Amino acid sequence: MLIAFSVAPTVADDDTGSVSEAVARAITVVRESGLPHRTDAMFTTVEGEWDECMAVVKRCCDVIAAASPRVGLVLKADIRPGFSGELDGKLERLEAAIERQSDD
Repeated sequence: MLIAFSVAPTVADDDTGSVSEAVARAITVVRESGLPHRTDAMFTTVEGEWDECMAVVKRCCDVIAAASPRVGLVLKADIRPGFSGELDGKLERLEAAIERQSDD
């Protein structure tokens, strides 16, 4: 399964509205999990089995909650039993489809 999620405190770290320090602590949890993952400007996607992915999301929420009275979480999951390597596989199929369409 793939889980794309965004977790952040609802209270900013400073008067600029930045939450990067808190989010950095959560991303460290993801990196230490050993699961395949990718982080972009809006979401982090992890790949693995249900329990291991959800455990990472929970630990990220816990890390944020340790520094903030309120945590916001957005989560989207692609549950597809029997498939792995989809973090890259989905993108490869998308690029192939774009290439085929450009040939038409």
